[in-house]
Amino acid sequence: MLKRKITRYLSWWKDNHGKECLLVNGARQVGKSYAISHFGQEAYDQFIAIDFVKNPELKSIFARSLDANEIYSRITLSIPRAHVIPGKTLLFLDELQECPEARSAFKYLAQDGRCDVIGSGSLLGVRFRSLNDAPSLPVGYERQITMGPLDFEEYLWGCGFDEQAISTLQGFLEREEAVPQAVNERMSQLLREHIAIGGMPAVVETFLGGLDYGAAHDAQLMLHNLYLDDVAKYRPATDRVKARACYLSLPRQLAKENTKFQYSVVEKRAGARKFEGSVDWLVGAEMALSCRAVSTISFPLASYEDDSRFRLYANDTGLLMAMFDFSMKEAVVNDTLSGPMKGGIYENVAACMLSRAGVPLRYWTSRNGNYEIEFVVERAASPIPIEVKASRGSTASLNAALANDNVRIGYKCAGGANVGRDGKKITLPLYLLPFVFKHA
Repeated sequence: MLKRKITRYLSWWKDNHGKECLLVNGARQVGKSYAISHFGQEAYDQFIAIDFVKNPELKSIFARSLDANEIYSRITLSIPRAHVIPGKTLLFLDELQECPEARSAFKYLAQDGRCDVIGSGSLLGVRFRSLNDAPSLPVGYERQITMGPLDFEEYLWGCGFDEQAISTLQGFLEREEAVPQAVNERMSQLLREHIAIGGMPAVVETFLGGLDYGAAHDAQLMLHNLYLDDVAKYRPATDRVKARACYLSLPRQLAKENTKFQYSVVEKRAGARKFEGSVDWLVGAEMALSCRAVSTISFPLASYEDDSRFRLYANDTGLLMAMFDFSMKEAVVNDTLSGPMKGGIYENVAACMLSRAGVPLRYWTSRNGNYEIEFVVERAASPIPIEVKASRGSTASLNAALANDNVRIGYKCAGGANVGRDGKKITLPLYLLPFVFKHA
């Protein structure tokens, strides 16, 4: 069983939620249902699960009055052995995108309070927006959290590294001290392995069960096709081809020297008018991550966003790898890949690392296009430029950004690098990037 960070959050929520239900968002197959079910069975005396995909007939429980007494009465009538123990029961409503009325019931179930209630689903935002008669949302009675694929730290847990080993690794970052060469090489190798495998639980478990890259690739292809099927299922018929084309253009987008998303890469001479709705859908469905441009590296970054310029990354680098031939895995793991695509892949994994840490994704390019910073984040009311490189090299763009008085610190993250500091510039191996913001 893979250890997931969300378990800690669920434990905190159980003790602190008051009159709030919990909604766990996330892309398909990231492990939401498994993690919540395991927690429910371990932490509660009674666990009741309703899966609206597996048992669509149970949608009738929420088809009439949403009064809590009536809902619980219909649950006990419809589900054998569903016994509610007040204060000691978790009710788990899974695949909520198939039963929007159940989400509307959150308000009344929270007010009632006899059960803790967690809902989960995929494509929730895009699914509810597409409904002509979308139900009312339980404002004030719902707390939301997003669960993604395994991040690098969770991948290390799956590989057998414990909390003490992770803490030791973080210590080098905190002290700005070089990681011992053997450890640095081992972690760099594990990062390349993580890039090739990604963070989808089914793929990770398949790989770690026998270190079989071929089996992992087959699992990736299955999930990749499932995602494409979701496009066909939930997009209007007139938009399906456009959404698929945008998603499948990601390898070509990332291979460009200028990785600004270009509609003309999707289709020659195409523009935003034709495809921007499809891009918004992919981001809303959490199949892709959007990284918006800022016009200047200044706090607050949100004030300087340019909505007309953005980059798009795959939400899981492993699923991005599934769009390539199997030989790409060998090139990545053995570090023999070169050219712009290598930089694009390393940017993608950095985007996933920052996103999993809850960091908004933004980037910057100079007006003349001579300089670009892959990611600009903020902490303690100060902007932080992050330059990502697939291998060690010069950092002209980062040096230019650090020349600004309002920038106190910046990071160069590169494959094959080690920890070091030169003035305001801190160099890190890319595998340490997620730990920079772990407790931010």
